[in-house]
Amino acid sequence: MHVVATAGHVDHGKSTLVRALTGMEPDRWAEERRRGMTIDLGFAWTALPSGETVAFVDVPGHERFVPNMLAGIGPVPAAMIVVAADEGWMPQSAEHLAALDALGVRHGLLVVTRSDLADPAPARAEARDRIAASSLGAVEAVAVSGTTGEGLGELRSALDRLVAALPAADPDGPVRLWIDRVFTIKGAGTVATGTLGRGRVAVGDELTLDNDSVRVRGLQALGKPAGEVTAVARVAVNLRGVAKDRLSRGDALLTPGSFRQTDLIDVRLHGDPVKELPPTVTLHIGSAAVPARVRPLGADTCRLRLGRPLPLRLGDRALLRDPGRHHVAGGVTVLDVVPPGLSRRGAAAARAADLDTMDGVPDLAGELRRRRLIHASELAAMGVPVSGTAVAGEWFAEPGHWAGLADRLVAEATAYRSAHPLEAGAPVEALRHRLGLPDRILVEALVRPPLRVRNGRVETGATGIPAELVAAVGKAFDGKPAFAAPEAYELAELGLGARQQAAAVRAGLLVQLAPNVVLRAGAPEEAAAVLRGIPQPFTLSEARRALDTTRRVAVPLLELLDRTGVTGRLPDDRRLFV
Repeated sequence: MHVVATAGHVDHGKSTLVRALTGMEPDRWAEERRRGMTIDLGFAWTALPSGETVAFVDVPGHERFVPNMLAGIGPVPAAMIVVAADEGWMPQSAEHLAALDALGVRHGLLVVTRSDLADPAPARAEARDRIAASSLGAVEAVAVSGTTGEGLGELRSALDRLVAALPAADPDGPVRLWIDRVFTIKGAGTVATGTLGRGRVAVGDELTLDNDSVRVRGLQALGKPAGEVTAVARVAVNLRGVAKDRLSRGDALLTPGSFRQTDLIDVRLHGDPVKELPPTVTLHIGSAAVPARVRPLGADTCRLRLGRPLPLRLGDRALLRDPGRHHVAGGVTVLDVVPPGLSRRGAAAARAADLDTMDGVPDLAGELRRRRLIHASELAAMGVPVSGTAVAGEWFAEPGHWAGLADRLVAEATAYRSAHPLEAGAPVEALRHRLGLPDRILVEALVRPPLRVRNGRVETGATGIPAELVAAVGKAFDGKPAFAAPEAYELAELGLGARQQAAAVRAGLLVQLAPNVVLRAGAPEEAAAVLRGIPQPFTLSEARRALDTTRRVAVPLLELLDRTGVTGRLPDDRRLFV
């Protein structure tokens, strides 16, 4: 299926032409048929001589309904511009053309209607000249009469040539279905319609709506049920469990994780000079129309603060309109959907210079230069193709920035070790905060020899033992038997609290048997040598007497020998060497 918008002045016979082509009534409202004027979007379709199907989005022509018109042409890749032979080019034709040009539409067809009432040549010549100066360029022109049917065959052939020239849609791309109509069907629930410009939608798919998950209950295309619809197509989506008032024109159904909802964007304007924009304009993209406050930056760049978040990507093309003057200010290309703050002095000028280097084409290297460190999911949501090797998990980094972080990690870990000599190393979480990193796996990925990660800390490999710690340990055992452990109060008086004991254990000065039960380093090996010399197997009491120690020491010491496989415990609680 192919989708074409029909644009033109209110009196140029667009709806009559669509009816004649399709045999369908595009005007859905009784008031439209009574007044002979399209007020809202109309939809119809027909088969072409080649067998291709073309669907029409008939947009209003009256200036009072320009927002409706823009909602119809926004997602559509081609346009059929209708001009009447007896009236020629009209101001509303110019506004429609300006909108198509602002959106960068490049495929079109000129149809001169009511050729039974006047010679179509003058109107055709003027319209082609005007259209040629727009993004549409030179277009084919066909003269028809919707009343007599003259020229309809030629028009069908011209439409075949138009759709054959359209670029192939991306069937595997992410879905962004801008909703242009919402209604309910008894027994089915809420239905939303729109033009699917990219990707595919299938029954059962999960999509997102304003960051909420919704499920596709059913699909229709060209008025018939479908299990799957592939772009480009007009599609009606029946959503499970979604109330009608939850949706409105301008909302979008999205592939999860593929678009960023943002209300702040930096753009390049193709049209009026930025300095001529009013403080508030209306941004039109897809079927959405939202107010936007303008902050000029450069000659053709500005920042827009949107009235509500929209799902946008880098490179998106939108339109700015000044509703006060009924004027299309021009098209915009989205350059950044996550722009930096501009609070510092000179930040706006620096940002303008940066935007001058950007063209809106998503580029991984460019984004890494600007953002330095970013997650793959954020890149995907911005529309940036992800390739190459991540630095950690799904994190990508600009190489120079990553190398600088590695140097800073060494400095921070060393500084921490100097400030906390009793600790084995700097906690990974503390280093994450010092380096301003969003994920602890980044800290671990930055570690290079001689640094190492152990037990949640980054160790520097430094072996220096504070002299006061060595002295305190020596005093704790002065004059004591080999297997006598200092009491807790003695350790405390010497300044050997839990932290100091742990540091002494790491330094190889002590062996920790239990909280506040410590022996000199090497004591377990010495104890094993003594116990090998007594009759086997032996009891706890026999071991305690052989070691000349207390039960407070003997119990955890024997448990340590059991854990390390030196001794084995028998069912009767006696032990022997294994």
